[in-house]
Amino acid sequence: MANSDPVYLRVVEDLRRQIVDGTLPPGAPIPSRHQITRKYSVGETAARHALRVLAQEGLIVGRVGSGHRVREKPTLLPSYRSRVPEPHTPFAMDMQAGGRQPSWNWRSELAEAPPEIAQRLQLSQWSPVIRIRFVYRGDGKPMQLATSYELIEFGQSQAPEEGTSERRSTVSRMAANGTKITEISESVHVRVPQPTESDLLELPAGVQVLHVERTHWAADRPVETSDIVIPGDKFRLVYGIPVSL
Repeated sequence: MANSDPVYLRVVEDLRRQIVDGTLPPGAPIPSRHQITRKYSVGETAARHALRVLAQEGLIVGRVGSGHRVREKPTLLPSYRSRVPEPHTPFAMDMQAGGRQPSWNWRSELAEAPPEIAQRLQLSQWSPVIRIRFVYRGDGKPMQLATSYELIEFGQSQAPEEGTSERRSTVSRMAANGTKITEISESVHVRVPQPTESDLLELPAGVQVLHVERTHWAADRPVETSDIVIPGDKFRLVYGIPVSL
């Protein structure tokens, strides 16, 4: 490593190598700041910075009172995005396929559409919409978040409601109002989680999330749009693409 590089990078490089090659296996303790300063002949600030970088890379996790340990390598579950349009059924199937018990809770309420949501629904900014927030769990542990916004004319109720039972799907609710869903579109990007999302999903430092923007269309009219937040260390997205000959 070049002499001009910060001294903490020497510590990061050596510990990262040991984690990657298995010298430090999952669950193994990481040297404390004091041990790092002695072993690598660096200062306290460099030791602290090195541990912070490794945590941000998702290689180690820290616990108050027990120091840092090598993070267990996550097993990515498939999240199938093209099976059925109902929001809960695919998640339940994904969890059951991985041997986990699915559950969720939700809360719906009247809200105002922020600018990005208003644009996706082709509404004026801050127009009234029905907002539903979901937390999805597997074996009681938080696995995904979703926030859905739908046109107020299709909302079952404008009063706040909440529950743990399965809600009727967007497709069936729209059909009950005489509106046929003709297309469901998704746009996916990766981003840093917001602090609230990290807390709700119990994310370790350094883990990014997959953000899925999912919109239900009735012909050329968007009638519902959702923001789905999927931990990048727990899932891989799986898509099926139909082929017409």
